Amino acid sequence: MMNAVVLLSGGLDSATTLAIARGRNYECHALSIDYGQRHDSELAAACKLAQAIGIRDHKIIKVDLGAFGGSALTDKSAAIPVEGANAGIPATYVPARNTIMLSIALAWAETLQSHDIFIGVNAVDYSGYPDCRPGYIAAFEQMANLATKAAIDGARLKIHAPLINLPKAEIIRQGMLLGLDYSMTVSCYQADESGLACGVCDSCRLRRAGFESAGVPDVTRYVTRYKT
Repeated sequence: MMNAVVLLSGGLDSATTLAIARGRNYECHALSIDYGQRHDSELAAACKLAQAIGIRDHKIIKVDLGAFGGSALTDKSAAIPVEGANAGIPATYVPARNTIMLSIALAWAETLQSHDIFIGVNAVDYSGYPDCRPGYIAAFEQMANLATKAAIDGARLKIHAPLINLPKAEIIRQGMLLGLDYSMTVSCYQADESGLACGVCDSCRLRRAGFESAGVPDVTRYVTRYKT
């Protein structure tokens, strides 16, 4: 069985990606990054998911991106955009987040003699982050194969982004076929300590629309003040 490093945030997309990697018979090593996100209940969700899915290893690595600021996800004094916010790249964009996460995953993959990294980025039903696009993933893979001893020695690395061209509804359908319990996941940008979702941020909106389009009940745990 081949080793794979899977980036696991604790959200819907990363959980589905982990289930897909498991379904492809990879020995999965889950990697979560504590980057100072205000919704750190997603890390607790990642731990529960890793245990429920039954993976080989799960590491949580701390990298304090909040020290630099520049994102509403790392600055609790900044407002999280809600429904009706202006178009464009939102304030929840975290500078260099996926580049940093993939770089750490790359380091672990090389020590594991793994040729495969999975990431749950999506460029269809998403917030418009530039580091979620196919061109970015292709460019990082090219860089990784220029920068590692393993690749120079002939073991080329592959960045798998199985959800990148899928609408949210199809992602949810795939996860359900793989037996995922989406009530365990936390996607909300301002989830409380117990993982209850606000229901009004961009991530909640995309997630809720996905369940509606898939024609299945929304199992997200919302705060009581928000009614689905």
